[in-house]
Parts: sequence; C-alpha cells; structure tokens
Amino acid sequence: PGAAPFGNFPNYSQFHPPEGRVSLLPPGLLRSLFPELPRPVLALDVGCNSGELSVALFRHLLPEDNSRRDPPGAGNELNFLCCDIDAELIRRARLRCPFPRSMTFTSLDIMDPAARNSLNSHLERFGRSRFDLGFCMSVTMWIHLNHGDSGLREFLAFLASSCSFLLLEPQPWKCYRAAARRLRRLGRPEFRHFQTLGIRGDVAGSITRILTRECDMELVRCFGKTGWERSLLLFRSRDS
Repeated sequence: PGAAPFGNFPNYSQFHPPEGRVSLLPPGLLRSLFPELPRPVLALDVGCNSGELSVALFRHLLPEDNSRRDPPGAGNELNFLCCDIDAELIRRARLRCPFPRSMTFTSLDIMDPAARNSLNSHLERFGRSRFDLGFCMSVTMWIHLNHGDSGLREFLAFLASSCSFLLLEPQPWKCYRAAARRLRRLGRPEFRHFQTLGIRGDVAGSITRILTRECDMELVRCFGKTGWERSLLLFRSRDS
C-alpha cells in the first residue's frame, strides 16, 4: 500500500478522514454557488478512491434531509460522477455507496483522452456541455509525479474547460518528498519525473497561477487548511 504509484491507497480515508475537508466547507454552499441553475447540479469528482470523501461531500452539499439512504429527491438536486484509475477501489465504492441513484462511480485514467469520452457521455444524458462543479482532492501531486510539468498543465486545463467551478486540494511539496522516500524505502523505482520537475516549492501557488493565467479561471476563495496542511481552493471559470 505504501508504494501506491497513483495515490490509490486502499485505506486512504483512515488516515485522511473526509471530515477534515468537509468541515471547512460552509453550509448552503450548493445554493450559494448555483442559486438559479437548472437542476440537477452536475459534479465531477476526479480521483475518488473508494468513495468515502465523495459520499461525505454529497451529504454536505445536499440541502435536504439526507440522513436516509438515497432520498427520493436527491438526484433531482445533485448528481455526482466519480472516477478513479483503480478498478478495485471503484468496485468498493459502488458496493458502499448509499446514494446509487445519484452517484455514479467509474474506473478510468483521466489522463487518457479516449477514456474521457465516458465523461462526455454522462454530460450528454443531461443535455450539458460541462460539469457545474469539479472536485480534485489531493490528486494533483500524483498527476504531476507521473506525467511531469506538462502533464500537470494539461490536467489543469482539462479541469478548467470541463467545470464551471473547481474545488481543489493540492498537495504541498513536502508530500512529494515523502512519496519519493516511501518508494526508496521499499526498493521501488523512483517516480519518473520527480528529479526533473520545474514546478516545486510553492506548488499550490504555481497551480493557482496556471489556472488563473493560463486557464481563464479566477480564485474565488480559500476555505482554509486541513489538519494535514492542505488548502481547499475554490476556482470559477470566468465564462461561467
């Protein structure tokens, strides 16, 4: 598990509980962002792991009674498409999901352009061309380590073009060093791009600059930092 090359840790929510992020988000966030948007609000969660955080976000955003399993009106208000590169984690997410009518879990490599067609198919079901809200929670580092600076830029550009709003939790540089150390301790090959990354140090600042200067987004708000020192940043597409 410590050598998960794409961040696909099998028990991730045990050492980074969903409440650490969800507690930073204000109540009524969905209505404040989309007061007049036709329902359902369509959300994309990239790198959802086994779905615990996805479900917690869904519960927090849903402005009606969500204490029961799959409340009848939930799918009319909010719809989640959650994806991860690890098919086993997706299988577990499907088995445990309490909102199967409102949340779809699919396994795909988000960096594979052909695999993204399933995202477009999901949007077409609702007659939409983009998602209203995207989540990218502690995923950017794994894209960066496995695809380099250019891959990170491509990934951020894809998210910016696919989502009107984007809630992002980038990992700081110390997490990159920790990930590289884990591989060395286990005798595994080093991340292909780790030594040649030009974007390092203030990674969150670099990601913010890429999104605001190259991807036509603006930073709306920082909701603060989690207990593990990662910022929750909300961006908005300027043409949304």
